[in-house]
Amino acid sequence: MKLYYAPAACSQAPHIVAREAGLDIELAKVEFPSKSVEGGSLYDVNPKGAVPTLKLDDGDVLTENAVILQYLADLARQSELALPEAGIERYRLLEWLNFIATELHKGFGPLWNPATPAEYKAATREALGKKFDYLQGEIGDGPYILGDRFSILDAYAFAVLNWTRIHDIDIARWPGLAAYLQRVAARPAVQATLRAEGLI
Repeated sequence: MKLYYAPAACSQAPHIVAREAGLDIELAKVEFPSKSVEGGSLYDVNPKGAVPTLKLDDGDVLTENAVILQYLADLARQSELALPEAGIERYRLLEWLNFIATELHKGFGPLWNPATPAEYKAATREALGKKFDYLQGEIGDGPYILGDRFSILDAYAFAVLNWTRIHDIDIARWPGLAAYLQRVAARPAVQATLRAEGLI
């Protein structure tokens, strides 16, 4: 498999999951904003032009973070990363996955656009703060979103929450989330991911 990624982008989540699961994965770094990759363009692989993009060994291509994360977890059924096969626990995990994708991840959208007016960016930060309040309350002492179990949710939340450093949001306002990020960052697979992406 080949993971098309950009350092510190949301593609960091499947990168972490692949390392946590011990999956053999090749990395292809995408340069932004050109979206060039060694040997061509990301658009040659994914017409959406977005990371993460996962090219499977048979040539099939998967896109969309929430889908790629589930796929990788399913490849590692022996790990705790995997979704439960049935029951309310499965749907709770999917509920969280959708919250991270639609409320947290997409919530940052206006902050990435240099054309977004300052007052709208301020409103976006305020709206994200309410999401952070909720997430902090739900994690509590954790240590992870699902309690003692590290899962694909934590890999995704970690990648997205670290964008607070880029967008002038002081995570110290949420000490529970700041502690959560430190716990996730200390995991060996996360450290390996950060090193591979040139972030530490």
